[in-house]
Amino acid sequence: MRYTDIVIIGAGQAGLAMSHCLSARGIDHVVLERGRVGERWRSERWDSLRLLTPNWMTRLPGGGYDGPDPDGFMTMPETVRFLENYAQRIAAPVESGVDVRSARRVSAGYRIVTDAGEWAARGLVIATGHCDLPRVPAMASRLARHMAQVVPRDYRRADQLPEGGVLVLGASASGIQLAEEIHASGRPVTLSVGHHTRLPRRYRGHDILWWLDRLGSLRKAKAEMHPHATLREEPSLQLVGSPDHRSIDLAILQRRGVQLVGRATGARGRRMRFAGDLSQTTAAADLRLIRILNSIDEMVENGTFRRATAHEPAEPILLHDGGAEIDLDRAGIRTVVWATGYRRSYPWLHMPVLDARGEIVHDGGICPLAGLYVLGLHFMRRRNSSFIDGVGADAEALAAHIACHLGVRRRTAA
Repeated sequence: MRYTDIVIIGAGQAGLAMSHCLSARGIDHVVLERGRVGERWRSERWDSLRLLTPNWMTRLPGGGYDGPDPDGFMTMPETVRFLENYAQRIAAPVESGVDVRSARRVSAGYRIVTDAGEWAARGLVIATGHCDLPRVPAMASRLARHMAQVVPRDYRRADQLPEGGVLVLGASASGIQLAEEIHASGRPVTLSVGHHTRLPRRYRGHDILWWLDRLGSLRKAKAEMHPHATLREEPSLQLVGSPDHRSIDLAILQRRGVQLVGRATGARGRRMRFAGDLSQTTAAADLRLIRILNSIDEMVENGTFRRATAHEPAEPILLHDGGAEIDLDRAGIRTVVWATGYRRSYPWLHMPVLDARGEIVHDGGICPLAGLYVLGLHFMRRRNSSFIDGVGADAEALAAHIACHLGVRRRTAA
């Protein structure tokens, strides 16, 4: 049995940010990682993927991007190198290749059993992140067996897919990027569109995230946001990170030949049904877009930001309802890509802290059991809680709470 004050599970951006904040307070801890630092960025992303956020937004406590292209977008190998370098710079006590088998509450704190031994700790931080397991709807099991089914975690490039058409379900960041890439490979693509957030890549001379950063909307606390919204279900931004800073939206894809249909509602054998809600969902996305652009325009007109180009009117996307029942075989579709989001799973977490959906119960990352914390979840404390750029503020707040829990006064680690 090995002893420490805090065990952190996960060595992605969340776990590393927490390590930095605990070290700054002189709190003894260890970071347990089943693979390598930034493992999901290494092994669960497609080859061409880049971060959606500009490089200047790649910021963690005590270190951020300092390269020659602040307005560019990191590739996955570059993201991994950034995290590796950060871990080395902060001397994070990472133990790689350690698989957690169980975590339990005991009288003195927590007992964590791994395939490399056991740990006893006064506190536990679960930093395994938001993008854990692909969320695939039950209808997938009712599709014909000859239909290839893929999730973004397992997709690498278009030429690995079977010949023939491809149906992509989900039109947030992952789905719309995959639809564009697969269609560019010469495969016919049908895109099933649900709730989404439409944004231009650049607006009035700046990246759209530059504006959102200045507006403070990415840092907006959960308590300030729509009280009745299910924030964990808020879709990711309909953006692509690319060297040419291009925008991507449904109208662009449709002009290129991608067929658009509504939200998938059912499947049986070789047939799939889609709701007639395409015009409704795109109109709602347009409305959110206009509200955001109006907020930017207001800042410019008030003289808050003078370095801005002329007003750029947003053209609405007008689409037919997209309701249909498609015979996938007759349509030539051989592959279904489920870009329908993620869920979390904690089979090793043997404590009464999960709700009916299997999600960890917490208040801003603080769980009901004393000394138990979670970090890196979508909208955990702020809109950007799951971003590389946002997890640091959450880690700092939780580290302060941990210090109080341990009875530690803040001090600089030797």
